[in-house]
Amino acid sequence: MGDPQARKSATLNRLRSQLRKKREALADQFEYKMFIAFVFKEQKKKPALFEAAEVVPVMTNNYEESIMRGVKEEAYSLESSLELLEKDVVQLHAPRYHSMRKDVIGATEAMDFFLWPRNDIEKIVCLLFSRWKGEEDSAYKPMDAQFEFHHSDYEKQLMRLLARKDKAGLIINNPAQSMFLFVDRHHTETPKSKHIVFKLSSICLYLPQDQLTHWAPGTIDEILQPYLPY
Repeated sequence: MGDPQARKSATLNRLRSQLRKKREALADQFEYKMFIAFVFKEQKKKPALFEAAEVVPVMTNNYEESIMRGVKEEAYSLESSLELLEKDVVQLHAPRYHSMRKDVIGATEAMDFFLWPRNDIEKIVCLLFSRWKGEEDSAYKPMDAQFEFHHSDYEKQLMRLLARKDKAGLIINNPAQSMFLFVDRHHTETPKSKHIVFKLSSICLYLPQDQLTHWAPGTIDEILQPYLPY
């Protein structure tokens, strides 16, 4: 007979694999649309609205190392991160987008939004829609979930990252831990000074699996109306 500890470990690994497949199977049953709105403090200024070129569902475990690294850097607490990893959570990842402005050619590009230092943004809002795969004749419905990240919250975390040497793969999250921003650190230089700039490189939304079939009333046009840049 084999080692009892080895058998137990193998059994646990099989269970984890089965659970992962089940989660992926449900998340993969949907098509998604995600819109990202940068809302400005000045009310007369229209939001900057983008549509994600694609939304890819991935599992929390894929980013476990990055999440735990965030704990070490005190971006968020160990307790909240362990709770997040233990949840049956689906990540919806969007690395590319295009502008919704009519006067801009809608070419898809990698996210490269100038995030900091600037004080004119009030918050970042993500609007998520879905429909069952194979129902192309059906309209996308708004997910019954809120994804917002206020400037005051993400600025605090970016300030902590100023001392970091890493240039890419840095992660910050909103207090609800429903929105994770991947940011890149850039150095800009003028004849008189040097500056550190943070740019958004991709977005991950975290959604409990049991909310995948929870939709709110309304259409894409109705939900986007307050954020349209025209």
